[in-house]
Amino acid sequence: MRGKKFNKVVQYVLLTLFFLILIGPLLWQLTLAFKGKGDDIYAIPPYLVPKDPTIDNFIQAFNTIPVLSYFKNSLIVAAISVCGNVIGATLAGYSLARLKFKGKTIVVLLIFSAMLIPGETLLISQFLIVKTVGLQNTLLGAALPGLCSAMNVLLMMNAFSGIPVELEEAAKVDGASIWQRFFNVCLPQVKGTMTVVIIFAFVGAWNDFLWPLIILGDDSVYTLTVGLNRLKNQFVSDPRLIAAGTVIALVPIIVFFLIFQRYFFRGVEEGGIKG
Repeated sequence: MRGKKFNKVVQYVLLTLFFLILIGPLLWQLTLAFKGKGDDIYAIPPYLVPKDPTIDNFIQAFNTIPVLSYFKNSLIVAAISVCGNVIGATLAGYSLARLKFKGKTIVVLLIFSAMLIPGETLLISQFLIVKTVGLQNTLLGAALPGLCSAMNVLLMMNAFSGIPVELEEAAKVDGASIWQRFFNVCLPQVKGTMTVVIIFAFVGAWNDFLWPLIILGDDSVYTLTVGLNRLKNQFVSDPRLIAAGTVIALVPIIVFFLIFQRYFFRGVEEGGIKG
């Protein structure tokens, strides 16, 4: 009994430690965004609860840069990425999991290989391609590299692979075409995984900074992550303002996840037939 209690204590201590490591920077940024001029942000030891709480940092951020315009641009890029991943990853995942064709193994290996290549090594080739097709300095160009993620394709392939073959065979006997089997038999079984794909695509597109910074040169098409960088350039001595900007960028992700969290956890545990 003592051994079990000791193991339990060790587990909770480790979990608490990892929780603090993960949540610590977020809590610091959140409290820093609400700290006023009367707060010493360099105090030792540091403190989380503001002594001079204020929302002036957020007001100043909105007055300094066109946050709503950047927000709209990020939303458009994220929407394009979500639509591309849902359509592309779902169709590709179904094809790789349920259809038989020559070279399928090679395609799967290529998708796995794409996941192993660091994204930074592809920036030059991506830039040249986007520039060649005339999409430089456009929101579509900013969304194009993330239009269909290899990870999302593999997630959908795994989800479709978990559906019993007998379901499709029964529909095929009843005269259902391949599209009917896809939409009416298989697609309803993988809604949870599709939600996971939606969340991954949205968060990835919303948080992306390096690629939009490279491809977007006009202030009018800046995404929120790139636009908020202007706060750092102009107010490098005021970390409170920068923290307020990061909190503004974080809010949509939290709201989006709260809306889809129930389906997200269902998708993580998804497999086989749903009731």
